[in-house]
Amino acid sequence: MITIKSPEEIKIMTEGGKILAEIMEELQKMVRPGVKTKEIDKAAEDLVLKYGAKCSFKDFRSPEDEINIPYPSCLCTSINEEIVHAIPSERVLKEGDIISLDLGIFFKGFHSDMALTIPIGKVDSEAGRLIRITRKSLKRALKKVVPGKRIGAIGNTIQKYVESQGFNVVRELCGHGIGKELHEDPQIMNFGKEGQGEKIKEGMVLCLEPMVTIGDYRIKKGKDGFGYITQDGSLSAHFEHTVVVTKNGPRVITSLSKE
Repeated sequence: MITIKSPEEIKIMTEGGKILAEIMEELQKMVRPGVKTKEIDKAAEDLVLKYGAKCSFKDFRSPEDEINIPYPSCLCTSINEEIVHAIPSERVLKEGDIISLDLGIFFKGFHSDMALTIPIGKVDSEAGRLIRITRKSLKRALKKVVPGKRIGAIGNTIQKYVESQGFNVVRELCGHGIGKELHEDPQIMNFGKEGQGEKIKEGMVLCLEPMVTIGDYRIKKGKDGFGYITQDGSLSAHFEHTVVVTKNGPRVITSLSKE
């Protein structure tokens, strides 16, 4: 069931979204060659607790997950061919890598969620282009988050733009509604048709998160049991924002200061 948030609930979620964006901006500063992903995760958890929030992902159990083991970390750190949900570890970031940081927080009874992909030092032109196209696909999709349109318009916009640039969208993972639960209805696919899906209504709060690959869109589970990787080993990028549907259109509550 899709929940419509009250003005008071949206006010709380907006406060949480601002905190999440501030934390993510701090984490970005740590991303450089020589840093271990577990060090970024430790910083993320320390910041979340400092703000009086909780880590949404830590100890989260997905009902769709075959292993049904709680996620062990605060942050997801997905590198190169890893798409989402990879566990932070002793892995050291190297020049030329790209990394997706995905973080959710639980603040005053509500979740917010965001992700971004960052180049490590100097990356090759195709990796840089992948990051730009994925970010731009999210910006284009946000324009479809208006009352009266359908959820399918979001996925259709992402798919058409990404494929026009020669890349592919991941089909087996998706965005989602958010609120008192981390994952709520509706599911928001990154492909689809303009007039399909639930009607977008004022008061919905949605997470849009294009996941884009340079190669094939097919995926498989990574070695850590949580992360998903591209089957063909091609690079993948991921961006996500939490957005409120208002009568005047979308309002992103996880905006970064430089966006």
